[in-house]
This record gives sequence, structure tokens and C-alpha cells, in this order.
Amino acid sequence: MTTLLRRSQLSRRHIALGAEFEQIGDTLLVSNYGSSEEIAQAKSLALIDLSTLPRTGFKGAGATTWATSQGVKIPERPNLALLQKDQSLVVRLSYHELLILSNIDPLSTQIERLDSMAVGPQTYTLPRADSHCWLAVTGSQAAEMFSKVCGVDLRPHKFANNAVAQTSVAKASAIVVRHDLGTTHCFYVLTDVSAAEFLWDCLIDAMLEYDGGPVGVASMRELAAEG
Repeated sequence: MTTLLRRSQLSRRHIALGAEFEQIGDTLLVSNYGSSEEIAQAKSLALIDLSTLPRTGFKGAGATTWATSQGVKIPERPNLALLQKDQSLVVRLSYHELLILSNIDPLSTQIERLDSMAVGPQTYTLPRADSHCWLAVTGSQAAEMFSKVCGVDLRPHKFANNAVAQTSVAKASAIVVRHDLGTTHCFYVLTDVSAAEFLWDCLIDAMLEYDGGPVGVASMRELAAEG
């Protein structure tokens, strides 16, 4: 039996750009676009599609209590993110809602484990892998670029590492999480899957004056290792 691999909603755009894909589990992820300059691009301004990486969510009056009982470390207040032992990232969107994002290399064991378990009382699972696309914007010019399309001031001295904003980006409702890769600024952007192509195109357009462009996840891994 042939196993169908999970692909991003943006696959056609990636293929048109000459992307080279890598397989992680049952998903395909853009590794690179064949350029030797992708690391430099990522340090300046780049856009990466992480939409096929695992993510999940939980909501309800009992969500944080249940998650804590399962060994999840919870940020102390909403609009903060906290790195976990397995390098996944827990984002607290409200006192009763959590978003959990995979790391960018191996699959995060915590997400798979939590998704396989029965949740506790007053706790509901949110299938974030099906509801939201996941992009990353990296580089020293990222915050300046965002000033064109986002009302939140994302400059480093105003928006700390692991801070979270629930806002709009290019008029699309979005969750923005700052999660730096070593010394390189990185912002995760999650929005409804129906807006994936629209948001990708808007961000690429906003990057043009800064000579920004797409790179693959391999560049993100190298930047993280430099830290």
C-alpha cells in the first residue's frame, strides 16, 4: 500500500521555486531551494513554510490543569511561550487555551503523546495541524518588514523573545510568536489554513524592498545550532 505524504497548502509555490523536499515522518517539508546563499538570506530576511510540522492545542477550564498533570510546563500568563524538554514550544493564548508547536528537527514526542491520550474534564482538543498554517519569518530586518503589515511593534526591545501577539498580519487574523534561533530573530506566524496562500504572497511582497525571500528549514537548523 502506498502511503500518501502530507503536503503543505503552498506546495505548488515551492515546486515552482525549485524546492528540494525532505521527509519527516509522513510529511514533506522544504529543506532548501538550491541556493548556496540561504543561510545569509535567513540571517537578513527570509520566509519559511513549517505547515507540515506537528502542532496541537487544548482548550477549556481544565486544560492547563490536565496539561500540567501530563508533564507540560505552562507559561505563567497568557501571550507567553515556553520551551519544553523535548524542544517543543507551548504557547499560552489565554488562561484556558494552549497551542503546542513541534521543534524544527525531529518530531516532538510530547505532541504525539498528548494527542494519543484521553483529555481530562473540561478539556477539549484543538486540531491545530488542520486548522492553521505555520510560517516563520527570520532575520535582522524581520521586525522592520512586519511594520508594513502588522500593527504590533515587533522590534526586539518592544517584543521580547517568547512573547506572543494575537493580532492581524496583512489583514489576516494571526498568532505571532517570537522564538529566536540562536542570535537570529525568528517569528512564527500562524493563521487559518484558508489564508495560507494569501499570507505567503503578502509576506513575500512585503519583503521585496529588503531583498528578502523564501528559504528551507535546513537554514533554520543551522542558525539554531550557531546559538
